[in-house]
Amino acid sequence: MRQFLGVAYAAVSLFLTPTALAQTPVPFTGRDLSGTYACTGVDGHEGPYTSTVTLEMDKAQSHGVRAGYHFKMEVPNYGTYRGVATADGDVMAITFAHEDPATQDYGTGIAKVAKTKDGKLRFDKFYYEEAYKGGNTGTESCIRD
Repeated sequence: MRQFLGVAYAAVSLFLTPTALAQTPVPFTGRDLSGTYACTGVDGHEGPYTSTVTLEMDKAQSHGVRAGYHFKMEVPNYGTYRGVATADGDVMAITFAHEDPATQDYGTGIAKVAKTKDGKLRFDKFYYEEAYKGGNTGTESCIRD
């Protein structure tokens, strides 16, 4: 009986430990990427463009060096894209979609975060769109105001 209780205790400990850790997240200690960014990009179908990106951290979902963000991109004369971003240190993943679903203009991007020579925060993104005009890719460089 003692052996059974020992095995049962070990099994319960293994089961509860991850749950207990998940309930006590560590505070956010990374670089906050929140802010407004001026961007220039090159889209595979549309060519060169400019945009304004706004990132807003979801503080409840940001722990250690990892953070979640609400993403908004405004492109003059074309529209607004909304999505989410997640950062792990200086790497960021972004999902986005044009507000008009009929455009099929949605995708995923990956970005590297760094500082410019004059100390401003920037990110450089590559994105992929599966459905937009038969498939599309592009690049974008953004500098925080």
